[in-house]
Amino acid sequence: MIVRSFHLSDFYPVTQLLQEVLSEECCKETKKAFSRQLSLDSQLVLVAAIEEEIIGLIIGTIDDNKGYYYRIAVHPDHRGKGVGKALINSLKQRFIHRKVSQIVVTVDAHNEPVLPLYRSLGYSASDFLKPLKPLRIVNG
Repeated sequence: MIVRSFHLSDFYPVTQLLQEVLSEECCKETKKAFSRQLSLDSQLVLVAAIEEEIIGLIIGTIDDNKGYYYRIAVHPDHRGKGVGKALINSLKQRFIHRKVSQIVVTVDAHNEPVLPLYRSLGYSASDFLKPLKPLRIVNG
């Protein structure tokens, strides 16, 4: 498995992954944020792949010099195999390289099930944030 930046050729498999693993409402919101983030800074959208198959995605963003983990999605056949951890750690390295002031996990109704994954990587309640104002990629 490799974790790499999103490529334009990944668009169809990524949207298929999102439709498969997210609820309809979450998928709709995530696709909008995904498109906005690609236009702002595509280097914060990472995919996990085995050969040519996209098995995971993480979308991050930087807002007010804070690095935000916005959404993570891993194909059900590959959960529990370290894919999510690899995506989170790879994005963390990009945030560190960008010298953000803080790295936080965006909390909303859709990503609460993955908070234990972040906890397993050392993130605590103080790292979980429900933004007071919508992030740029959500609000447009």
